Amino acid sequence: MKKFEIPLHYRSSFISQIKEARKITDPRKKDFSPAILDFGPVQFLIARHFGFCYGVENAIEISFRTVEENPDKRVFLLSQMIHNPLVNKDLTNKGIRFIMDTKGEQIIPWEDLTNEDVVLIPAFGTTVEIEHKLKEIGIQIESYDTTCPFVKKVWNMSEKLGNQEATVIIHGKHIHEETRATFSHSKENAPSVVVKDLEEAKSLAQYASGEKQVEDFFAEFKGKHSDNFDPKTAFDKVGVVNQTTMLASETHEIAEFFKQIMLNKFGENEIKNHFIDTRDTLCYATNDNQEATYGLMREEADLAIVVGGYNSSNTSHLVELLERNFPTYYISDASEIENEQLIHHFNYQNHKMLSTSNWLVKSKKTRIVLTSGASCPDAAVDEVMDKLLSYFETTRSKNEVLEEQQNTYSQ
Repeated sequence: MKKFEIPLHYRSSFISQIKEARKITDPRKKDFSPAILDFGPVQFLIARHFGFCYGVENAIEISFRTVEENPDKRVFLLSQMIHNPLVNKDLTNKGIRFIMDTKGEQIIPWEDLTNEDVVLIPAFGTTVEIEHKLKEIGIQIESYDTTCPFVKKVWNMSEKLGNQEATVIIHGKHIHEETRATFSHSKENAPSVVVKDLEEAKSLAQYASGEKQVEDFFAEFKGKHSDNFDPKTAFDKVGVVNQTTMLASETHEIAEFFKQIMLNKFGENEIKNHFIDTRDTLCYATNDNQEATYGLMREEADLAIVVGGYNSSNTSHLVELLERNFPTYYISDASEIENEQLIHHFNYQNHKMLSTSNWLVKSKKTRIVLTSGASCPDAAVDEVMDKLLSYFETTRSKNEVLEEQQNTYSQ
């Protein structure tokens, strides 16, 4: 896989070497069990796969290179490059300005831009409408498009579904930048609708079956369907694509649900003409992160720490999984850990910060699960580990633990 040039302060000499040791012995990622780092009084269970993915590193490399190559031009980002506050702060410190916020609300008016400006498209991609707007202004976007190739793969699948006269069902959060972009591209070619979960998928199907009144569809799915979406005729042929950071298991569940509807309606012999299998649109990094999280969940631990931006969809899904098994704390960086008695953490369901006392369990051998989202630098995870280690006495050195790990995975 390509090696990207990203700022060195995002790298971690310790975490990166743990990852490299696993990669050498398990290049195809057949083993999703965690690395267990034994520091004596505390053990860290480190996920097999976490941190920057291909799309994120590609976006960061292009962004920093763009600033260096255009010292005399204004450089803008359509919105946050990725959902990580550390990275976005670094970009703004470089002079990059955001045109919109994450909800698509305008910060800088279009009329303030000129054809001399540079505008970066973030890793989530952007809508067809915004692409046209930039071209009308005369802004060249091809060289500054950091859209993740796996997002573009979803767009290509949506186009393929449209060419086969199928309805596109998008599993995603309709206000998320990626889903807004995917929906915009999808509706160019096919009737399209967004469902956030299996519950919404089942509700959608009830309009097709006549269990719900069609008139109510437009209220329930307002802002989530294309203008040409007719719930009475939309289920002759369907395919499911997804926001690449959603839970893979949930996307599969939704696809299987609609496949069963097609089977019941048209029969086994006709299923290929009415349901198109699109499971290959799942992002490999999202899949690997989630499989590694299931690997963590098979272990015993006292608590879990997940590091990442609070508006990061893929990170919130890791939290959602881990909190099924452990007291789980979702933090953006080490500064959220006040001390061993108090931690500030994010509740992704209510979108609120919480403060928890007496959170750090100290037993004969404290076991802490540690992972991060796809937009979180390894260095941030390293800082969290260092802070946690400072709360335990007589811990082994990181060099000693690293050597032990390298010996373990070289055998």
